[in-house]
Amino acid sequence: MAENRRRGAALEEAILRAARDELGESGYAGLTMDRVAKRAGTNKNAIYRRWPNRAALGVAAYGQFLVEETRIPDTGLLRDDVLALLRGANSHLSSPAGDILRGLLSGLGDDPELRERLYAKAGDGGADLWLAVLERAVARGEARPSALHPRVATVAIVLLRNEFVTRGVPSVPDEVLVEIVDEVYLPLVRA
Repeated sequence: MAENRRRGAALEEAILRAARDELGESGYAGLTMDRVAKRAGTNKNAIYRRWPNRAALGVAAYGQFLVEETRIPDTGLLRDDVLALLRGANSHLSSPAGDILRGLLSGLGDDPELRERLYAKAGDGGADLWLAVLERAVARGEARPSALHPRVATVAIVLLRNEFVTRGVPSVPDEVLVEIVDEVYLPLVRA
C-alpha cells in the first residue's frame, strides 16, 4: 500500500502526471477526478485538497506538456522578433498540446484567475514576454513608448488565438502571421 505513504510533492507529481496522461488521451472533455485518482493510485479527496475542481487540475496539468519556456527572440528587429514569437506560438497551438489548450479554454467558463494562469502557461509567454520584445523595440526607436501596454503588446498573439478559435483551423498559414504583423501589429506600435 505504497499510496498511503506518498505525500506532499511525490503525491502531487503523481496526480499531475496522471492528469496529464488523461488530458493526452481524452482531452479536457474526458478529464475526470475519478479517472485521475485511479491512475495516480490515490483518492479524489487527495486531489480536491490540492485543486478545488477539474478546471484547476486541468490548468495545472497542462503545464506538464510544456517542456521549455518560450525564449525571447532578439534579432535586432521588432518585425522579426514578433514573427518568431508568432511562429513558435502557432507551432504550439497546432500541436496536440494546442488541442488540449483549446479544450481547457472552452471549458473554463468565467474564471478569470484560472484563465490567466492558463494563458501564462500557454507557450506564448504571456504579456511579460511580449512587453520585453516591445521594450527593446522602443529602446531602438522602432516603437513608440506609449505602446508599452499589455493590451497593445499582446495584440498579435490575441489575433493568432482568434484565428484558431473562430476559424477552427489546425494551423494558421504563415501568410496570415505575416499579415498580422505587417498590417496590424507594426502600424499599431510604431512611432
